[in-house]
Amino acid sequence: MIKMIHSYWAYIVLLILIISVVNAITGLSSKKEFKAKDLRISLFALIASHIQLIIGLIAFYTSNFYSTMRSIGMGEVMRNNELRKVLIEHPLMIIIAIALITIGFSKHKKKTTDSAKFKTITIFYGISLLIILGMIPWSLWFNN
Repeated sequence: MIKMIHSYWAYIVLLILIISVVNAITGLSSKKEFKAKDLRISLFALIASHIQLIIGLIAFYTSNFYSTMRSIGMGEVMRNNELRKVLIEHPLMIIIAIALITIGFSKHKKKTTDSAKFKTITIFYGISLLIILGMIPWSLWFNN
């Protein structure tokens, strides 16, 4: 059940993150004023991604993959492409992506101009979105 929640919540995270990046790019390119709506969009992306991280950590430690890793050892996991992607690469890179979202949100609050705020959100959230899209185990996701 937790794996299903993790998979469905990922759709929400991706949608909000895409909306946040597009909103920031639009605001930056059209030189808009950074308003409360813009803050809320980036804040919702931050909150949704952190919730996904918590769900993902629960899913990770309760999964059959984790039990397999414990039984066969880390050396064997690193030799197996599928296990390495699911048990090492995916969690590590997603944690990095969520850290970048957190850093971007924190840094944008310290910016004094609207364009600097939009630029910070664009860069940090955009890089995070690319990392997340690259690290989703699509073959497992669509087999649910």
